[in-house]
Amino acid sequence: MRIALVCPYAWDAAGGVQVHVRQLGMRLRERGHDVLAFAPGRLPADEPWVRIVGRPIRVSYRGTVASIAPLAFRGTRAALAGFRPDVLHVHEPLAPSISMHATLSSRAPVIATVHAFLDRSRAMEVAAPLLRRVWAKVDVGVAVSETAAAFLRRALPEASPEIVPNGVDVGAFSDPGLDPRLDRLPPGPRIVWANRLDPQKGFPVAVAAFAKVLEVVPDATLVVIGDGRDRDALGLLPEAARSRVHLLGTVENDRVHAVHGAGDVFVSAATGQESFGIALVEAMAAGLPVVATDIPGYREVVDDGVEGLLVPPRDAEALAEALVRVLTEPTVRERLGRAGRERARRYDWPVVVERLEALYDRALESAGYDRPR
Repeated sequence: MRIALVCPYAWDAAGGVQVHVRQLGMRLRERGHDVLAFAPGRLPADEPWVRIVGRPIRVSYRGTVASIAPLAFRGTRAALAGFRPDVLHVHEPLAPSISMHATLSSRAPVIATVHAFLDRSRAMEVAAPLLRRVWAKVDVGVAVSETAAAFLRRALPEASPEIVPNGVDVGAFSDPGLDPRLDRLPPGPRIVWANRLDPQKGFPVAVAAFAKVLEVVPDATLVVIGDGRDRDALGLLPEAARSRVHLLGTVENDRVHAVHGAGDVFVSAATGQESFGIALVEAMAAGLPVVATDIPGYREVVDDGVEGLLVPPRDAEALAEALVRVLTEPTVRERLGRAGRERARRYDWPVVVERLEALYDRALESAGYDRPR
């Protein structure tokens, strides 16, 4: 098939949707499809199969920042017309960016994946009439989780998306190797964090919990992948505790697994707005037991006490207690890690891609669309 993928967020910015679209495009190409992806950006894309459409602007909303291109309608329409895809697979079509533009202008069948989740979105409620017009163009709707599907139905009760989760390169995380930068770390158990350091991810809560962990496990180390304004939370730690935190900054996605290879437990303190725990699944694929917050998106990938331990959001004391338990009870650590590896297999890219290919075929059939030759 000729498949157009559309990402609404800046290609050169860090984000889970960008990673998902990039990896999906690579897998589809490996399976013989002709793929062209479109995304806004400030710089040319490194991948020859990606076209930059529109210059993004940064928009702050509910504790995070999205780089979108709301004014790129003509460029999006022209880019699609030049490629003439058999199917169009847009991501986050309800965001005011090029995914929405592509959906409204497409002549090919549209598959639309919703990734987002918010506890409440007044903007979605107000914009429902416009969003209903956009969704009417969708032949097959997809949500990455039941949590994301529920969020979609709040604005569009008539929507009934298929659930197809995000994909993970399970093979890479199952045999992660070791990042050489971690050879210099002091001995002792290692807690891995891999998320942006912005308010919704709860990094200050994780920092407060780490201080409490050190009271029981004084040789523990916190290894941090990611960056953002909440890195200032480290200033709350005593100097001795700060020396046990190692900031790696932003790490390219294909190198994250090597950091996981040095870890003993994975921690995530997100406060909400998570539709799917992709970072948790990656950790599970690497065999790391997970300690995370008990929020809807995380509950879909981790069963409390089975693959990990879930604690209330914003509760540093509970987070610390769970981390200490995993670090000090080897049988618990091994049991959670083993179960996590097993569960991660259901999110492996070959499984996910086959399900999406079936939806592409369904979209073509339901639209009665003849592929251009």
